[in-house]
Amino acid sequence: MDGFVSIEKSFVVLGCVYLSWKIIKHIWSSLNLEKDPVTVLVTGAAGKNQICLIGQIGYALVPMIARGEMLGPDQPVIIHMLDIEQAAVALNGVKMELIDAAFPLLKGVVATTDVVEACSGVNIAILVGGFPRKEGMERKDVMSKNVSIYKAQALTLDQHAAPDCKVLVVANPANTNALILKEFAPSIPEKNITCLTRLDHNRALGQISEKLNVHVSDVKNVIIWGNHSSTQYPDANHATVKAFTGEKPPQSSLATINGGYVLYIWTNDETILKELGYQWVYLPMDLMACHKD
Repeated sequence: MDGFVSIEKSFVVLGCVYLSWKIIKHIWSSLNLEKDPVTVLVTGAAGKNQICLIGQIGYALVPMIARGEMLGPDQPVIIHMLDIEQAAVALNGVKMELIDAAFPLLKGVVATTDVVEACSGVNIAILVGGFPRKEGMERKDVMSKNVSIYKAQALTLDQHAAPDCKVLVVANPANTNALILKEFAPSIPEKNITCLTRLDHNRALGQISEKLNVHVSDVKNVIIWGNHSSTQYPDANHATVKAFTGEKPPQSSLATINGGYVLYIWTNDETILKELGYQWVYLPMDLMACHKD
């Protein structure tokens, strides 16, 4: 009998806890508390123009941010867009598009060619803008042109960005540009500065899965060494592939993989550029949106 009473009391306590949780949840939702907006800077956001072709990527990215595809469906944002003086009119057009779209999460838009205004108070900086890589150009060919751009942006972020600012460098060579940013923005923690080499990593996963006829999610431990250039080494030597007997190295196929696979990772940007006839946009845009993962 005592045991039955004890069980009954336990159910009563659990019921009270559950009811209390439901009441608290209802009150919390009725208050409709909204998160503070996060200020996101996107450089090179004006879209396709003769000076900054990479702006196509920034132009495609800003509505994804405004919709919540990068920071989540409940995170309000203020978007700062920066581009060069020659793109000022197009940049204002992008601002008008964002306002016309009436994104519920979008709490403000700044479109400017002034780097100080663009960098002021930003929590996240996505540095897409840079001298565009054109057909036949190596990454090293654009490096010297981008050094001055990234030095100026780094110095401004160092002085005007929010203390918790996180930076994603996209313009190539991304690793080198990230290093420049680290050197000239010492107030930003090193761990907060990243660059978009995820494209090379995903491209390597895709090629291995194609060669071995397995799903891409079954390929693990692929490593990308070096800058995003022809000096880069996409390392499949430590890769494992999921099989019925567990994860194991694809030893019998590594020689085949390493044949044309490395060259493919190096040159596929150029191949896609030739096939499309213009700067490709979807892949880097999607990877930026999920870079937080």
